[in-house]
Parts: sequence; C-alpha cells; structure tokens
Amino acid sequence: MSAAYVVHSLLRDMIKPLVPRFLRVRFVRFLCLAALSGMLYCSSQNSWAQDQQPQADSTTQETSAKSESSKGAIVGAPIPISSPAIGSGAVPVAAYIFPFSKNDQESPPSVIGVAGLLTNNGSRGFALGGDFYLKQNRIHMTSIYFRGNLNYDFYGVGVDSGDSGGRLPLKQTGQVFFGEFLYRIGWKFFFGPRILTGNSTLTLRPNDGSSLPPPPDISLNTALTGIGFRLNRDTRPNRFYPTRGTFFDFNSTFFGESLGSKYTFQSYRTTFNAYRSFGDSQVLAYNLFVCATGGDAPFYAECIYGTNNQLRGYVAGQHIDRYMVATQAEYRLTLPWRFGAVFFGGLGAVAPSVANFRYRNILPAGGGGIRFKLSKKYNVNLRVDIAQGRDGHTFSMGIGEAF
Repeated sequence: MSAAYVVHSLLRDMIKPLVPRFLRVRFVRFLCLAALSGMLYCSSQNSWAQDQQPQADSTTQETSAKSESSKGAIVGAPIPISSPAIGSGAVPVAAYIFPFSKNDQESPPSVIGVAGLLTNNGSRGFALGGDFYLKQNRIHMTSIYFRGNLNYDFYGVGVDSGDSGGRLPLKQTGQVFFGEFLYRIGWKFFFGPRILTGNSTLTLRPNDGSSLPPPPDISLNTALTGIGFRLNRDTRPNRFYPTRGTFFDFNSTFFGESLGSKYTFQSYRTTFNAYRSFGDSQVLAYNLFVCATGGDAPFYAECIYGTNNQLRGYVAGQHIDRYMVATQAEYRLTLPWRFGAVFFGGLGAVAPSVANFRYRNILPAGGGGIRFKLSKKYNVNLRVDIAQGRDGHTFSMGIGEAF
C-alpha cells in the first residue's frame, strides 16, 4: 500500500486529549492556514517578485519570453498529513518542472521530484521520480523508486469486512521500482511497455486482541515482479490544471512466478477524465475509474478504495476487493490573489466480482476545498480538501489537482 495518497482527517486526534472539541476544530483550521502561508515556493526566473517588476518595451519582452520558454520552475511544499492508517506527520515534496529541450516546442514540460514521509506512528520513507517528455512529444518515459516502511491497519477484504469495524495493525517494510516507456503511435495515442518490481515484509504490530485473521505471508519477505503495457491519449492543453480536453488511460500488469514474483495475478486499471471551461475562471471536471484484479493477488495489490483520490472521504484501505468502480465530478473556481475553490461529489463501490455489485454497497462522497497557486508559469496548485464519506470525513493536502 502506498502512503502518497493516504491523507486524511485525524489531525484532531493528536490534540484530542488536551483541549475541548470547539477549540480542536479551530486549531485544525489554523494549521491549514499556517500550512498555506508557510509553504515553500520558488521559481527560476518566475518568482513572486518577478510578477511585481515593471513592464519593459516590446522588444525586451519578446527576448525575455524566448528566454523564459527554456527555463524551468521549482515548486515545493511541506505537506502535513493526518491519517487513521499511517498517523499524523508530514510529506515534504520538491519538484522541478522544465522543458527537456529548449528547441522542443511540442512536448509538455518534464518533471523530476523527491518526496519524504514521516509520521508519528513510525511510518518512514522516501521516493524519487521522473516524468520525461521528449522528441517533439513522441516519447514519454516515467521512473519511480520508493523505499520505506508503512504502519497501517488492515480491515479485511470486502465491503462487509470494511464495515465491521475490525482492524489489524500491520507494518510493511520494503522497496519498489517502476519504469515505463511510451511511444506515440498516432491520433495522440501513446503505447508502450512497463515494469514493476519490488519486495516487502509484513509483520504484526501490537494490538488490542483483534479477531481479524492476519493475511498470508506474515513475517516473510515477498517479492512481486510484473511486466505489462499502457495505452493512453491526452488532449489536455495543461496536465497540471486542465481547462478542456480529455484524458484516457488503460494499463495492465502481469505478475508471475516465472518473473520472480511470489504471486501470479493480473492487474487492470482504466481512467477517463473530461474537462470543460466556462469563461476564464470556471472549470467542470469529470473522472471515471475502473479497476479489476485476476488471479491470486495479495490484498495490497487488489483494488483499494480511497486511493489516488478515488474517492476522497474514505480511509484508504478500509474497502478492498477484486473489482472497483468510482466516478466523480468537480467544480473549480479561480479566485484573486492566487487562490481558488473547488466543490466535488461522487460515488463508487467495490465487489468480489462484477455480478456482486449491489446498491446497498454504494459508497458516496462529497466535499470542497481551497487552492493556492504555487507556480503561475505551469499553473500548479497546492490543494486542501475536506470530504465527507458514508461513515466519516477526511482531510487531505497535495500538489496538483485531484484528477
């Protein structure tokens, strides 16, 4: 289970024994505002101070524009997190957004970044990654490495297990590497191979006598290696803050013993996003996500509800099964002084098979949030969201839009 998406609303639990409820609510709000005002932000030749410089003549502006097109921007923020799964802490993130070649006017900007993880329940980790577009947008390469340990609760597999209230504290230690190479095949479609390899060890943490049976392979080192392919099509003019266009993505990864994997199974993921703008300050965004798992997969490789912001309002890992569907819409409004606001809502479900999706198992969610623009050049926002699910609410922060 990845920690990057497990950002929720238990910040109040850290101070719950110390102050009454009405003060805790105000304290959480204060921390949100403090995080916004204290964020790290700088940009190569694109800083806040540059926005205040006097206008030059047209010749100087043209020369400056050409120079700026070949420069990048650094964005970063110490993102506080609070989660029932991994505790309260911070994820410091820094990324460099840049054109891979100054002579390439067609490729989207590339990104390299680093992130850390530190929480009060003992979860630790770091990640390195790169996302590169080159050769006049004909090639797209991605590489990610993560290493660390995550302390979280296992709720069992299936909706009934997630709703039962039982949970088993686990510690998962390991590392994972992911690589992908895509080539444009026409009509803005990209296609290519991918590889994922890693290993981890699951151990039990001290608990209060939970009756939930432990998953297989406790205290054993488990290796997972898979190869697969990805097909996608992206017509968004800006992938950091889309105002129009669509995004389609289908990927499949096959894990097998012949590749050195402990388990043999298949993973399928499909995403479709659509965007429409109304004027210069309003955007309506739509997201559909479908997940399926075949074969003998460990629980952390199945479809996990509440991950990758699908959907906000739920504890990541509380609802796990072989199949999942989630859909949501979000209204985005640009405000003065680099601020923005969003309102969103959606629903979804998990099930052991397609035939087992039931109306009573639908998991709805809705909420809102604020945005602060970290980079005007690339339109990158810091997001802060509060969402209400069927059984509770979550608080989350991150860089970039939810989808």
